[in-house]
Amino acid sequence: MQYLMTSKGIRYLHHRDFAHGRLKSRNCVVDGRFVLKITDYGYNELLEAQKCPYIQPPPEELLWTAPELLRDPDMRRKGTFKGDIYSFAIILQEMVVRGPPYCMSELSAEEIIKKVKKPPPLCRPNITPELAPLECIQVMKQCWGEAPERRPTFEEVFHKFKTINKGKKTNIIDSMLRMLEQYSSNLEDLIRERTEELEIEKQKTEKLLSQMLPPSVAEALKTGGTVEPEYFDQVTIYFSDIVGFTTISALSEPIEVVDLLNDLYTLFDAVLGNHDVYKVETIGDAYMVASGLPKRNGNKHAAEIANMSLDILSSVGTFRMRHMPDIPLRIRIGLHTGPCVAGVVGLTMPRYCLFGDTVNTASRMESTGLPYRIHVSQSTVDTLRILNEGYEIVPRGKTELKGKGVEDTYWLVGKKGFLKPLPKPPEIKPGHNWPDVLTRKLKSVLRDTKRTLTRATFKELGSVKEAGISIEEDEI
Repeated sequence: MQYLMTSKGIRYLHHRDFAHGRLKSRNCVVDGRFVLKITDYGYNELLEAQKCPYIQPPPEELLWTAPELLRDPDMRRKGTFKGDIYSFAIILQEMVVRGPPYCMSELSAEEIIKKVKKPPPLCRPNITPELAPLECIQVMKQCWGEAPERRPTFEEVFHKFKTINKGKKTNIIDSMLRMLEQYSSNLEDLIRERTEELEIEKQKTEKLLSQMLPPSVAEALKTGGTVEPEYFDQVTIYFSDIVGFTTISALSEPIEVVDLLNDLYTLFDAVLGNHDVYKVETIGDAYMVASGLPKRNGNKHAAEIANMSLDILSSVGTFRMRHMPDIPLRIRIGLHTGPCVAGVVGLTMPRYCLFGDTVNTASRMESTGLPYRIHVSQSTVDTLRILNEGYEIVPRGKTELKGKGVEDTYWLVGKKGFLKPLPKPPEIKPGHNWPDVLTRKLKSVLRDTKRTLTRATFKELGSVKEAGISIEEDEI
């Protein structure tokens, strides 16, 4: 029974203190599930907010308008609750006789509006008793009464129609449609929820992908495109590793090594967020960063890497291993500036890799460096001096680089305005081998903690002996 659904929709609006003001059969539409919906509410408020001038509608549009609103154009623009009741009664007439308003009258719409506006006599549609139940006709006449205060509310109309329907909410078809509507609504909510979850997971995946690959490269791979290798004229590359990592690994449990690297790299990653650099990869204890690619930044790449190196060195000074808090973790850093080629390698697990002599030289600068030192090549020093930002650079002298010969290298020891504390590099006298110094320190800690190594453990330390570090069972 569509009149019950119409009264239910307007009752919903009135409960929220909202008058429709333009209710007519043209505003009552049926959706694809045969459910009646009320539309066009709020139109008058929109016109008021936009301060649109009032335009007198044609008489055919006023057949649903209550007489008190016809007499007062200002009230007609705003609409009232009692005016909606009157409009509902005219819609009931349309539904009962299956025809337009006042279709049983021979008067024109203009004449009908004049008579409704200025009674007597009272001008209303004529409904014969055989067209509808008597109770329905009585409700209709009450709703289009001349005095607005004597018209019932939609709450009363809704309950009267439920009584007319003998307590039944709807017939079997309406029940089926109601169930379909409820199922559709639940399905829409479920789809919306799953879509939101999918969007969240998609954002997580894209964030992870952007962390593994440069954003431009990741976007190209997602769309199925190819990423061509790119040549960069000038970039600065950073390498660092942990001094004595082989010895630390040999004297630690595997899970302790994993925790160590995770803590250290998390610390490094936090520092990277403050600089225009790109983390290339980590291999074991080696940490590789570049600036100037994949996004070019002029000559700032050397300064960005230098600033990052000072920040990392400062943060490492207070870093402590969980399982060896008394052993300071020392790193060595190497920097080099030059050209390189970058591209994506692989399909199953694609990696953004750097190629060229610059990469090799930066690695050599790191491997020939010393603990708590930033080892800098001549090309990086020249670039930093051009920038003239107050970097404190100390000559190291001639250094033999494997595959490169003997070259002048330098230490980066600070910068003007850089106030963070830097760890003091250990003093290594000529002839001293700092891996041996570290090994003796680790042995001392193990003695203090009375840690026991079985013969099976010594078999696992073959890599330590191969590295030239001698650890005898009776020494620990």
